[in-house]
Amino acid sequence: MSYSPRLSSGFTFARNRSVFISPQSGMCSFCTQDCDGTCELSQAAVLGARTVYPTTTGNNQIASEKDYPIDFSHFNINGRVFGAQGVSETQDEATIFTVSLERTYGSFHPVKMTMPVILPALIKLNWQDYFAGAAMAGVTCVIGEHATNNEPNLKIDKGKVTDFPLLKSALDCFNQYDRGYGQIVLQCNVDDDLMGVPRIAIEKYGAKAIEIKFGQGAKETQPVVRVKDLETALIKQQRGNLVFPNPSDPSIQKAYHNGVCPNFYTYGRLPMWTEESLMAHITMLRDIGAQNMYFKMAGYDREDIERVLRIACKAKIDMVTFDGAGGGSGYSPSKMMNEWSLPTVCLEDVVVRICEKIKSEGFPLPAIVITGGFASEDQVFKGLAYGDGHILGIGLCRASMAAAMTGKTIGEQIKSGNVPERFKSYGSTVEEIFSDLPDLRAIYGKKANQFSPGAIGVFSYLNKIAFGLRHFAALNRKFNIDLLNKRDLIPLTSEARILMANEWFLPQKDSL
Repeated sequence: MSYSPRLSSGFTFARNRSVFISPQSGMCSFCTQDCDGTCELSQAAVLGARTVYPTTTGNNQIASEKDYPIDFSHFNINGRVFGAQGVSETQDEATIFTVSLERTYGSFHPVKMTMPVILPALIKLNWQDYFAGAAMAGVTCVIGEHATNNEPNLKIDKGKVTDFPLLKSALDCFNQYDRGYGQIVLQCNVDDDLMGVPRIAIEKYGAKAIEIKFGQGAKETQPVVRVKDLETALIKQQRGNLVFPNPSDPSIQKAYHNGVCPNFYTYGRLPMWTEESLMAHITMLRDIGAQNMYFKMAGYDREDIERVLRIACKAKIDMVTFDGAGGGSGYSPSKMMNEWSLPTVCLEDVVVRICEKIKSEGFPLPAIVITGGFASEDQVFKGLAYGDGHILGIGLCRASMAAAMTGKTIGEQIKSGNVPERFKSYGSTVEEIFSDLPDLRAIYGKKANQFSPGAIGVFSYLNKIAFGLRHFAALNRKFNIDLLNKRDLIPLTSEARILMANEWFLPQKDSL
């Protein structure tokens, strides 16, 4: 069987014309010259290179469509009926309400979170409520790389950013609801560093934490964006972007005006770190006021994963987030979102085993977060349990943004008097229908009634995750989330058993 999708995709709204499919290619087995052109091949015949990337991104989210041969559904959650770990063994104390979900991390400046979850990097769609909801829920969140692309009022002098109002707005979204839990972090790539974004973020806008991006999903290639004309290409180049072909080249300008110039593309610079240059960069950021430092990594070669973790140990990095195949953002090449990198559960397996190795050598590890395709409390529990005590939290990115978007949309519908049919039985106002508002009022007082429904949506979604986690933890008689381990999981398939036995990457006895 083929695990890859057909040449039909939400990335481009391509679809196979026929129900008869050739499994290896994904093409219709009966391909006719009379076809109107609906699949990926026909789109590529017309739109060419631009179909390497999703064409349906923008106001949408895009994620991997490949049905990987193993994921967390290959495990069930264990349960126990004797004893209680983490609380007194009494019926009054051993309840779901006494399960401790709090987490603390940080080498020099400790950060507390109310639950083992972070909201990974985004700066698109309803980012305002995404960050605000994270603060309300008491978890860490991350502003996505290259946020300068979203800033219409960006000011640059001699290649360095001097004014970046959007960044202040993003930080304020979290800070105005900050209740002492979680942190808002700014993610920076190479282009951000060259433009001085980390420095202005810390010195002018009061950012306290920076995430250095090694890659996430397909992003280590860095995104390629088609530029519509010479004028825009020149503006992009003046802002410090790499543009191909060079729009400042007189021969290219002549070709453009003669109508024989190829397409212009911007391209994000690849990181070329050495351990020495990376350590110096981290030292510089701390010297100018960064309190916490983060790494963002993905499912690269195991040697690279171990190298990054060892650098993180040496540099006393606070948190490293590993992003597995299965998630997505919409800014990565379509086929890379499907076909590149380790699936999340396999990536976590590699990371955990490397952590065990480093820990056995006596080195203190940073907090480790796993993300990539998580959306529900059972998946979060499995991710934490599979971590065997090495995983501090799970990243909930696309799911939290979905809560931000739908919370906002449904809230607006309610306020306009157009209550969705499925919610009418709960009431007719935001206060009546958004069921976890009492929990928010208990934290912020009655002013919580005036919070954005999108932010309330993020809080409510994460509150549901926490509530569900408490049930699964209590089911295993573990009343502190720190106590989870692989014994809380039941492998259901041979693939799951092989993975847990550390045989995933080894040839099987019956293989050719």
